[in-house]
Amino acid sequence: MASEKILTQKKDEVKKLADKIKKAKAVILADYRGINVEDVTALRSKLRVANTEYAIIKNNITKRAMEECRIDGLTPALIGPTAVILGNDDYLETSKIIYDYSKDHDSYKIKGGIIDGKVLSADEIVTLAKLPSREVLIAQLAGALLGNITKLAVGLNEVMKQKEAA
Repeated sequence: MASEKILTQKKDEVKKLADKIKKAKAVILADYRGINVEDVTALRSKLRVANTEYAIIKNNITKRAMEECRIDGLTPALIGPTAVILGNDDYLETSKIIYDYSKDHDSYKIKGGIIDGKVLSADEIVTLAKLPSREVLIAQLAGALLGNITKLAVGLNEVMKQKEAA
């Protein structure tokens, strides 16, 4: 039987993780088998730039934290070695970094996650990661709008020239 001190320590770990999960915009669970320390260090530095935390936490503690947050559906993902990635700002950037890393490292697998409070499968997270970034989408929209406005201006100018000629 575990001592009271150890139980209290584990309860504190669960509470801290539950608080982080509640605040995070993205929580991604990944299987980290087969990667070395150098690769994980490079991944962590990329994630740090995106205000994302990468931690290896026992599955039981993660499961209890999810229960405390009333999140269902990720229990099957908590089998085997699991890394917990907590994105605090942009869930799209976090998912892109993890997806790009998993493409380069065959043994690294996305198991599932939570984006803005919604439980997503690994396939849904990969689909989300393949979307263009917010800046790219805004640039595409601006280009489309600018193109139509330019066509309208040219058309109105031609009408004006025809009226002047007549």
